[in-house]
Amino acid sequence: MIENKLKLYGYWRSGTSYRTRIALNLKGVAYETHPVDLRQGQHKQSAFLQLNPQGLVPALDTGTAILAQSPAIIEWLEEAYPEPALLPKNLQDRAYVRAMAAVVGCDVHPINNLRILQHIKTELGGDEAAISNWTAKWISAGFDTLETMIEKAGGKFAFGDAPTVADCYIMPQIYSAERFNVDLQPYPRLMAVASHALQHPAFTKAHPSVQPDAD
Repeated sequence: MIENKLKLYGYWRSGTSYRTRIALNLKGVAYETHPVDLRQGQHKQSAFLQLNPQGLVPALDTGTAILAQSPAIIEWLEEAYPEPALLPKNLQDRAYVRAMAAVVGCDVHPINNLRILQHIKTELGGDEAAISNWTAKWISAGFDTLETMIEKAGGKFAFGDAPTVADCYIMPQIYSAERFNVDLQPYPRLMAVASHALQHPAFTKAHPSVQPDAD
């Protein structure tokens, strides 16, 4: 158990920050929120770059180390705070949950994050419609997969009846899908899981709309 109070550096609407907040809340770990305004370029300023030279959020100050990259942070939380577990006990089940998370973390979010969308707009001349179409294409592809995976192994949550790492990844991606007006009607199982998760205090406390830097 880590005794230092954790400090989370993130941005209210960042999906990676959002998923990290969910994991922290599910673990019941106290942490301080330190907003980093991406729109103002604070992630590229020297004060933040000293924390994370890559200039990306989130970063987690454990008191003894600075951790970057949300997958690494969430895995660290699972090891530092084993209970409640966010990965199943069974080896194959753990792989399945990690695969669900990777659908978002590897295949959807990286090509839809802010810097990619800015590149499409400024370097490739994409308008808002082009950006929305790009975003919807990859979110829908990921959700097609998750709908099938939840059909096979889901319960009240994406995997079974307790929240896992998969839910930490899925919920921010649903928030992003709603922002970009992605049609979610083809995903009834996914949306049922999301509706249930939003009744859990760990998820409601992590929602972007209630963060101190939200506007």
